[in-house]
Formats: sequence, structure tokens, C-alpha cells
Amino acid sequence: MADIIWRPTPEMIERANVTRFMKKHGIKSYPELIRKCADDTVWFWKAMLEDVGVEWYQPYHTVLDDSKGFAWAKWFLGGKINIVHNCLDRHIVAGHAAKTCLLWEGDDKAVRSLSYGEMDALVGKIANALRADGIGKGDFVGIFMPMVPEIVAVFFACMKIGAILIPVFSGFGAMALATRLADAGAKVLFTADGGMRRGKPVGIKQEADRAAEQVPTIRRVVVYRRTGQDTPMKPGRDVFFDEWIAKQPAEAKTEVMEAEDPFMVIYTSGTTGKPKGTVHVHANTLAQVVKEVGYACDVKPEDTFFWPTDIGWMMGPWEFIGCTFYRTPFLLYEGTPNFPEPDRLWNVLESHGVTEFGISPTAIRLMKANPEELVEKHDFSKLRLLASSGEPWDPESYMWFFNKVGGGRCPIINISGGTEIMGCHLQPYPIHPLKCCTLQGPGLGMDIDVFDDEGKPVRGGIGHLVCKKPAPSMTKGFLNDPKRYLETYFSTFKDTWYHGDWALIDEDGYWFLHGRSDDTIKIAGKRTGPAEIESAANE
Repeated sequence: MADIIWRPTPEMIERANVTRFMKKHGIKSYPELIRKCADDTVWFWKAMLEDVGVEWYQPYHTVLDDSKGFAWAKWFLGGKINIVHNCLDRHIVAGHAAKTCLLWEGDDKAVRSLSYGEMDALVGKIANALRADGIGKGDFVGIFMPMVPEIVAVFFACMKIGAILIPVFSGFGAMALATRLADAGAKVLFTADGGMRRGKPVGIKQEADRAAEQVPTIRRVVVYRRTGQDTPMKPGRDVFFDEWIAKQPAEAKTEVMEAEDPFMVIYTSGTTGKPKGTVHVHANTLAQVVKEVGYACDVKPEDTFFWPTDIGWMMGPWEFIGCTFYRTPFLLYEGTPNFPEPDRLWNVLESHGVTEFGISPTAIRLMKANPEELVEKHDFSKLRLLASSGEPWDPESYMWFFNKVGGGRCPIINISGGTEIMGCHLQPYPIHPLKCCTLQGPGLGMDIDVFDDEGKPVRGGIGHLVCKKPAPSMTKGFLNDPKRYLETYFSTFKDTWYHGDWALIDEDGYWFLHGRSDDTIKIAGKRTGPAEIESAANE
């Protein structure tokens, strides 16, 4: 395997979180790990939850019930839990109130941080204010805000009271926002007077108002003051965030939830039709996210994690839940990668001492277009791991990221899954060598394969990425549209999740993605996807 670009050192392997799991269960090698966790997924999910220390109000009695079929599998039956207990409450009880929860850098270079104690108090105030407005278990709450620290508190406050949050990208217009809020019947919308982008305020409240007028179920709009600009407020409906929580106590009860009680509906636009509301539940999402952030990204409490994202993309909730579960400080960034300086992103990375950095290939292609001295002048010596998601890589950009940002010493944990599973089908683990652009192999506890058009496994050629067994975090259908859910994922191959990606497993067992199957054309009889076309265009 001469095309290996990175190998873990013995020290890296020894200190990896997944190595602890392997030792505990007598697993000797990476291939054995992947095979065992795919062959017996029920064993894996139980063992993983015990290894990382997920806490339950009441233990589950059955890991998996798939008696109604793959598409409607249920997990952790009998268990009672709340994500907020695992990500905030238990850390306060354990004496970690002073530990940094998150860091924030604004578009204007303002810097803030919140400790776990401060985050817990803010979450409590928001939870109490929501309850005072009559919001509780099962009610839908929209979040349409810029990436400020308070967005994380709103996120956890909704879960704390058993409400179901609808995170929406703050750059969307009124129509896209209204479609999502109306589909769910949202009662509350969190928004802001505006946001900051490239040194200028941008409108958010105007879009929120236009959307709210189209959604009769909205009875409260909570407005965070970000820009200080004049903001029209509708009497009886609109309140400013700071005034709304001002008189609320900081302590609030965390609701005890069933394992499969929903906490979030996050919409994926897909390629056709109206947005699909994917439904995610407390225990199952927590299981998938803490597996990935803990074992693949290998986070520790002493790390600083940074993945520029938005709450409307699954990576936002994924980061919030995963990092707080492990008490790993994470960095929120409001700005763009190249303003006001073309190397702004690298300044952020260096100044905050980031140790784990994830980003999309598109953003790297943007930064790569700048003179190389703009990245070479920065000190990234604290970095120990890189990550990526969102789309396939082209080799040139991948190697630039690996060499220029990671110094040729940091693995790229290139992960791929989707909003529908709030996690990944494929992901590397930092204990096994990497090839350029690889996703290495299946995530633990995921029985993944590559099928040809007849549903037979294919090796050495491009085929359909599929999942052959249920996984906890797979969406509980589409909100209000179970038929479309079945048509989307289960109509191509019998009892198999069809994800719509082209994948390839090479002769050494390394996995690669080649774009979406619905974005593919045939050229001279050969399937050609976006990754190949983009790579050719870059040459």
C-alpha cells in the first residue's frame, strides 16, 4: 500500500479513545473492530454506551426492536433519558461549573466564552421563560438566529423542557423558514434583530416577521439583540430575549424523556420536492453522536474543537451535543473565512489554540486559492486532528489541507452521512493508516456495503452506498410524510437503507465516495459524478 499518506504513531494509538474500547473487549485490530461491530450491532451499541458513560434516569431493557421492520426499528426500549442531563446537568453535579463550555468569536473579532455554570444558568432561564409561555413537552420551537453563544443555550433549553426544536439556517429567506415552521406547527420562534456578515449588519428579523405572518400557530417571537438596529416589534407576540429571561430563576427542572421521544426536527432539502423533516430522538441521537465525536474525532476534555458551521446544518447540533458530552470546549465562529483579512480563518484557528479542526472541502478550496504564505505564516502546532464533511474531496485540495494546515502529521477524519441519520455511515478512526481522500471504512455499529444495480455487493468498482441493518440515529420517518420516507430510502433495495451516494471499496479495503447518484451522468459508458467533474475542472 504505497499510497498510504498517514500512519498513526504508537502513542496516538495508545491514547485513542477507541483503543480503550478495543482493549476492554479483547479486540486486536482495526479490521476485527469494524467486522465485530457490524456483525453484532446490538452488542456494539450497548457496549459503547457503557464505555463512554451515558447516564439514564431509568435503564433500557431492550436494545433493539425491529419487529415492525427495518424502517420503523425502535431502540433502547424502557429507557428514560434527556440529552441535557448528559451534556450539562451531570457536569454541574460533578463540580465542573467553572470549566469552559464554549468560546465565541464574532464577525467583528469580539470574543466571549461561557463556562458550564454560566451555560447551565442561561439554559435554566430560557427553559423557565418557555414554560411561563405555556411551552412544554412535544411543542415545536423554531431557531432562526446567528451563531452567537445564546443559540446553544436556546438549543439545550428546548430539550430541557421536552420541546422539539426546529433549527433553521439564518441565511434562509422567509419562504423557506415559513415552510419549515408551518410543517411542524411551531409555537415559538427564536430570532435576532440581525446578524453580522463581512462587517455589515444583515437582516434576520424582517425575514422572521414575514415567515411568522404565514404560520398561524406562532404565538411568541423572541428577539436576540445582536446588532442594536431599530427593530419593529409586534405587541403581544414579540419580546426581546434579555427582557424575556430577566426575571426568571436560573434553576429549572430537566424533563425525564422516553428514549425515543423526539427533540429535534431538522429539514433536509434533498434534490426534489419540499424539504423533508427528519425526526430525531433523545437516546438514539445521543448514542450516534457521542460515538462519532468520542471515537472518530477522539475528543478529550483538554481539547479545543472548531468546526465552522450553522445550527441549520446537522454539524451544528452534532458539535453542540458531542463536545458538551465530553466537556470539550468548542469554538463558535460568526464570521466568514476571509474577512477582513484573507487569512481570517487561520488567525481564528491559531489565536484560540484549536486542537481539532473540521471544515468542508469547498471552504478549503476557497482558502487554497490564496497565496501559500497566508497559511504558512501561522502556528498550528497545537492541532492534532483534522476533519471534513459535506461533499467528496478532490485529491489536490485534500493534500493541501493535510500538508499546509495539518503539517503532514494530523489525520483527516473525513466523515460522511447525512441529516437523515444525524451522523455518519463512513468515518475513519485515528488508529489506522489513511489514503488520500479516503473515508477509511464504516462507522462502528453500522453495517454498510456497496451494491450494484441488482443489489449484489461490488468491490473495486463504483456502486450504491447502502446500510443493511438499522442504526439508532436514523430518522423516525419524515414529519407528516411516512410514505415519502419509505420511498426515499427503502424502495430501491429490499430491507436496506439506500442513501443515494456512489461509493467504491478499493483492493486494500479503503472506502471512497464519488458524489450523489442523482447527480451522476454517463460519459462514454462510465458513471461520472460531481467529484470527478470538479477535480477535472481544478486541473
